[in-house]
Amino acid sequence: MPVKAIRRMFLVSVLLITQLAGADEHAVSADEVDIPIPEPTRFVTEQRAQFNGQTIDYTATAGETYVRDNDGEPKASLFTFAYTKRNLREDEIRPVTFIWNGGPGSASLWLHMGTFGPKRVSVPSDAGHAGAPPYPLLDASETILDVTDLVFVDPVGTGFSRPLGVHEGAEFWGLGEDAQSMAEFIRTWVTENGRWNSPRFLLGESYGTTRGAAVAKIMEGDFMMSLNGIIFVSQALDYQGSTPYIRDNIVAHITFLPTMSAAAWYHGKVSPRPANLEGFLAESRAFATDELLPALFKGNALDADVRTRVRDRLAYFTGLSPEYVERANLRVQGRRFAKELLRQEGLAIGLLDARYTTNDVDDLDADPAGDASDHAISSAFKAALMDYMHEDLGVRWSRTYLAPGDDKLSKLWRYRTTPDDQSYEPMFVNTARDLAEALRNNPSLKVLVASGYYDLVTPFFDAEYTLNRHDILAEQVRYTYYGGGHMMYVNEPSRTQLLDDTRTFILEQLVE
Repeated sequence: MPVKAIRRMFLVSVLLITQLAGADEHAVSADEVDIPIPEPTRFVTEQRAQFNGQTIDYTATAGETYVRDNDGEPKASLFTFAYTKRNLREDEIRPVTFIWNGGPGSASLWLHMGTFGPKRVSVPSDAGHAGAPPYPLLDASETILDVTDLVFVDPVGTGFSRPLGVHEGAEFWGLGEDAQSMAEFIRTWVTENGRWNSPRFLLGESYGTTRGAAVAKIMEGDFMMSLNGIIFVSQALDYQGSTPYIRDNIVAHITFLPTMSAAAWYHGKVSPRPANLEGFLAESRAFATDELLPALFKGNALDADVRTRVRDRLAYFTGLSPEYVERANLRVQGRRFAKELLRQEGLAIGLLDARYTTNDVDDLDADPAGDASDHAISSAFKAALMDYMHEDLGVRWSRTYLAPGDDKLSKLWRYRTTPDDQSYEPMFVNTARDLAEALRNNPSLKVLVASGYYDLVTPFFDAEYTLNRHDILAEQVRYTYYGGGHMMYVNEPSRTQLLDDTRTFILEQLVE
């Protein structure tokens, strides 16, 4: 039942009881009755561990931070896992990095338990299924707590984060609404913890990068809170390049091709198979932009001989048959590719990570029934976080930890960028322009873009395509690539390399 409805029932009950008691001399109105909101719940422990060879004493705070409405009343509880170093040197100014996942509707457990938290769940590095519990929970000694404090944020409707009082979840479930609440959270956390002069970083994954660009615009603009750096893991800013299931979206056919090539190379479907993946992907990029894009643009006006050449080259770079590519009219959609590549073996490859495979029930379907990578690791991540909260962080709470998020969130999520009473023409979601504005407002701000080669949801070539456009200056952006997928950190070499790259990036921004 919505909070407002519960509050109305409560008010009606109070008024009815008052009237039955005959208390006419001091009648109680609905405006005089409020539902009390308790103080924020927090679980605090003191910890010590080694990170990057340094022994760090830190405080782990798993708890709520309240953001407030224009009347100063709490409107939402944002639950976070904050790891802050103790025993600072007198001259030490400690950076703080705010970390979130995506969805929208995802709690922060993936980045938290996958790589950046002080503990991590161990899953097979070679794209094998994690199996059944128990799952190994290991010290994450390679993480970046040696150079920055970490605050993992669960947006409203995920984890333990909830709307408060008369406020409802839908108020926070939208492109602009979500970014505003997260920026307000950062401002509140920084104020309550006395961290206004600390270097600040944002780190988001997937939709968390969509959010990160929008939050950066707010912070660099309205809030006057400059950032030192932004880390995008599996970027998704301009959705035209990461929407592979719309047949007429020519851009996605270009941005997805190099990832399809990586998947075909990984599964041995490229013949002859190049020895070097990076060189092969450079060829795929060039073919996509110099040959496939003009061919798709020309459509029926394309010369027949050129079409045949493009068809055969596309078959080579995707590992599919020329007959399939012909029937697809040179438009190989990303999800259909995931089903078609290993169809003869009766397998579908993963979307989040094309290294994974699954045996679907229906071998004749055009698209995979689900996602092989999601099925392989999700239970392990959820179990590890719940166990870690209970055993290491002392979290004892009857509230349900929503991962996945509130079941109404996706249904009610608003991508509309104008008020309801104004005209609006639907378009692809795009916060790259927000990032461009933030970068122009703060020329010192830099962006690290981390992409997995096998990510069929937010492809690495789309990151290049997006951030090389929208008036974003090239010198403010750096790209890194990994031998994994959307969550490249489940591949062990990629996990440690991502941490090293992030640490280096943060340290560089602190000295510039």
